[in-house]
Amino acid sequence: MRNFRSSLLIALLLGGLATASTATAKGPASASPDVAVAPQYDTTHVYVAPEDYNRFTDSLVATFGGHKSQQGVFQVTPTPSQTMSQLVFTPVGTFSVFGFKTPIPYPFGIERTGYLVADMDAAVKSAEMHGADITVAVFPDPIGRDAIIEWPGGVHMQLYWHTKAPQYDALQTVPENRVYVSPGRADAFVRDFVDFSHGKIVSDDRQAPGVEIGRPNDTYRRVRIESKFGKVTVLVTDGHLPYPYGRELTGYEVTNLADTLQKAKAAGAQVLVQPFTSDKREAAIVQFPGGYIAEIHARAQ
Repeated sequence: MRNFRSSLLIALLLGGLATASTATAKGPASASPDVAVAPQYDTTHVYVAPEDYNRFTDSLVATFGGHKSQQGVFQVTPTPSQTMSQLVFTPVGTFSVFGFKTPIPYPFGIERTGYLVADMDAAVKSAEMHGADITVAVFPDPIGRDAIIEWPGGVHMQLYWHTKAPQYDALQTVPENRVYVSPGRADAFVRDFVDFSHGKIVSDDRQAPGVEIGRPNDTYRRVRIESKFGKVTVLVTDGHLPYPYGRELTGYEVTNLADTLQKAKAAGAQVLVQPFTSDKREAAIVQFPGGYIAEIHARAQ
């Protein structure tokens, strides 16, 4: 009996040590570094044809206000390429605009956003630890370093770091990264991204009005996340989406939707989805010159 108890005690101790070792190796989410900087440094990536480039960037400033950085032609990929590149700073979000003069190397063009990080190596390591795949390993660009990662559900993002820390004005309103994922991968994406970003789930509505995805007779699941990276709205659907839902990468909050839409149309944009009201906001979907599609919303009066 004594031998049995001794053996049981040893087994329990070994099991506890193994469990502790595994937990330590994996590491709790809170142990990962907070690499986010601020929402004004998180840019929507927009690819347009060179012939549409100036018309598109002009339309953004005419619609939202703001200004453009100096335009140039650079290599921003790890393999040979040339693209027009420019930042558009608006009060409602920052845009990185690319107009490739050469074929676009794979997989560039599928990343939806660029997230500035305080430490690139730490950010990549943390992303991997939290379930992301590194689809483009870290590489140098003219002013820093970049990588592209993929989250569960097929959500691609760029991480970037500048040799000289940028200084952008704070935003009047923080845009939302609009992510469409399947029910089978939604929980994994939400869990992993919240842990990586040190963010929080603001709401998780499993009966959100289907009018928000072009299906007014249905409901769907909508998760809103906030962190120092900004806002993410996760739209969990079966993929049965009428055009243009799912094509909009970002949602922009403005003070007056009607006025903004008038400015957009005057600048050459087309309203694809007329204004509707849901979740205490009035929203519409717009296509800008060059093809970029965005959601625009204002708080409902």
